[in-house]
Amino acid sequence: MEYRFLGDTGLRVSALGYGFMDFADQSLLDDMLPRAYKSGINFFDCAENYGFDKFYHGYVEELLGNSLKKLEADREDLVVTTKLFSGGYTPNKKGLSYKHLTEGIQNSLNRLQLDYVDVVFAHRDDLDVPMEEIVRGFNQIIENGQAFYWATSEWSADRIMEAFAVCDRLGMIRPVADQCEYNMLYRQKMEKEYVNLFEKHNYGTTVWSPLAGGVLTGKYNEGIPEDSRIGQGAFFKQVLDKYMGDSKIEDTRKILKGIEEVSKEAGMSMSQFALAWLVKNKDVSTAIIGSKKVGQLEENVKAVELAGNITREIEEKLEKVLGNRPDVGLDWKSRTPLKPRRHVSTL
Repeated sequence: MEYRFLGDTGLRVSALGYGFMDFADQSLLDDMLPRAYKSGINFFDCAENYGFDKFYHGYVEELLGNSLKKLEADREDLVVTTKLFSGGYTPNKKGLSYKHLTEGIQNSLNRLQLDYVDVVFAHRDDLDVPMEEIVRGFNQIIENGQAFYWATSEWSADRIMEAFAVCDRLGMIRPVADQCEYNMLYRQKMEKEYVNLFEKHNYGTTVWSPLAGGVLTGKYNEGIPEDSRIGQGAFFKQVLDKYMGDSKIEDTRKILKGIEEVSKEAGMSMSQFALAWLVKNKDVSTAIIGSKKVGQLEENVKAVELAGNITREIEEKLEKVLGNRPDVGLDWKSRTPLKPRRHVSTL
């Protein structure tokens, strides 16, 4: 496994993280969590709202807390995160008010059966709450010892810069990373909007949907399997529609078949190729996977060591297939950062 600093911090996270968004079975989580940990993954991601679509808000945090109690690992070796924004349906159980941040983090810790999380995320931006209040809320969580760092999720670059300015003005702790969507088919935010955040501030990223909801595994190249995750809820149906809606399906399948050909040339499965492509981008601190089968987990983790197979020639062939590289006026993969990076270590 490869370990990277989370943004401009001293916290090391595995190049692949493990997320539990759609886990709903305790025995499955009890089985997969130790397997992920033994594979070298140290970053485990959850949120206060996970489980609400099938059970209730916080359900998955409860499952994860139970599994963490059984995991044979030192707490220092784990990076556990959660996200606050939607703890329920009543007015003060959602958003980024000081009240919800204060009560929400304690509720999450109770469910996780932990004294602290390593990183707490603002799961989404909240334009109804003053930035000063948001900053004070997360700063207080850190001051209380309930988290070491705070971060954003799907925030615009402008709002992150606004948070920096408010933190600096108030003498408070800046956010350190964003959890944003990023994969071969969805590149604009990471490769264009966030470029200055990376170059000038070493902002970290814990990217989600690295396989585009399963689209980049190749399972949908010919059709939609009946047992696919797409049939498991509205969220995954939205993901499929985003990449393979009626108006896009033929073009997307053509691209997927092209990716498959290039991945074979690189000596990888499509899943491995998609993940290795992310790992090769050093602006990705960790890419969050959610494998539910042992074989999938083992295959995905191997992508880290195979990232070196993606040569310049392979990259050029892939770009011709994708045809979606954002125009930022520079080669984002080979540019020289304005600040020196301390990104990679291996164990």
